[in-house]
Amino acid sequence: MSTRNDAAFGRGKVVLPRHPLSTRILVMNWNLIGHEPAVRLLKEHIKQGNLRQAYLLTGPQGIGKRTLALRIVQAVNCQQPAGDGEPCYQCRSCQQIERMQHPDLSIIQAEQVAGSLKVDQIRDLQRSLSLAPYEANYRAGILLRFEEASAGAANALLKTLEEPPARVILILTAENSELLLPTIVSRCEVIRLRPASIEQAAQGLQQHWGIAPEQAQLLAHISGGRVGYALQLYQSPEQMEQRQIWLDDLHRLLTAGRVERFAYASRLSSDKNYKETLQAVLPVWISLWRDVLLVAAGASTPVTNLDRRDEIEAAAGRLGIEGARCAIQALERTLHLLSRNVNARLSLEVLMLDLPVL
Repeated sequence: MSTRNDAAFGRGKVVLPRHPLSTRILVMNWNLIGHEPAVRLLKEHIKQGNLRQAYLLTGPQGIGKRTLALRIVQAVNCQQPAGDGEPCYQCRSCQQIERMQHPDLSIIQAEQVAGSLKVDQIRDLQRSLSLAPYEANYRAGILLRFEEASAGAANALLKTLEEPPARVILILTAENSELLLPTIVSRCEVIRLRPASIEQAAQGLQQHWGIAPEQAQLLAHISGGRVGYALQLYQSPEQMEQRQIWLDDLHRLLTAGRVERFAYASRLSSDKNYKETLQAVLPVWISLWRDVLLVAAGASTPVTNLDRRDEIEAAAGRLGIEGARCAIQALERTLHLLSRNVNARLSLEVLMLDLPVL
C-alpha cells in the first residue's frame, strides 16, 4: 500500500518517552527537545486560525521532522486541547496519531532509504485526502523524505498543493528544500529545523528517557544534537556497533596500501544495498574528519566522536588543517557523485587514492 496508517512501516518508529514528561517547559514545547521557534510559529498559526495547508519541514536525518509533523497533526485534531495549539497527548485522537494509526492520517515515503517515492503513492494519497475527515478536524498527509520523490510524483503533488481539498493539511519533510522542485517549495510554508545544543540534548536524553549521563553525553555528541538520531542509536545497539566498525575501517585504511584500499572499495561497492550503505558510512567518516579539522584549528566547538578523541588528536597533529580539509572535500565529493549515480566502484577507488596516509 502507498498510504500508511500503521506504526511499523519504514525505518524506525515514533519514540515514546519511557518516563512522564515532568517539566511544563517541555509540555509547552509539544514534548520536544529543541525546535522552540518552530513550535511557537506553528502554535501562533493555529491560535490565529491561519493554519497553512502545506508545510515543508527541512533538516538533517534524525533531527525530528517526522515527530514535529505528528505534533502538528495532534495539535489540530486533539479532542481535549489544553489551549490553542496545545494537544493533551492523552485523548484517543492524540494517541492514535502518536502511533500513526489514525483513520484520517496518511503517511507515505519511499519504500527504502535512497529509494523512490512513486507517482502511484501520490495518487493513492490524493484519493484519501479527497474524502471528508472521518472523525478528526483535518485529514492529514505526511510525506516523508520527499527529496526521494520521482519527477512524476512531485508533479502529481503539485495539483493538490495548488487546489488543496478543504480541511486537509499536508506536511512534507526533506533534508534540504533545494533538493525539491521550486514549484513545490513555493507552495509550502518552509520551516527549517536546527539541532539542539549538545547540553540540551544530553539533558533531555537523561531526564526523559532515563539514559545514563555518560552514555547520554556520547549520544548527544555523536548525533550532533539530533535527538531523534540519538534515540535511534540508543535503541539500536547494532547501529552503534556498525559505527565503530566503520571508524575502525577508516583508521586501518589510513595506514593501508593501495591494494588493500582498492579491495575495500570493491567490497563496499559490490554490496547489494551499496547506495544505502555508502550514504551511511561516508557521513560517519566525514564527521571524524571534521573533528580532526576542529582540533587542528584549536576550535572550541565540541567534537562529535567523543569516544575517538585520541585518534582525532593524533591525526590533527600529523595532518593539520589542510590534511583534514582535503579529506573532507574528497568524501563530500564522493557523496555528491554517488547521488548522481556515477559508477560506485570507480568513485570509491578515487576516494581511496585521495584519503591521506598516516
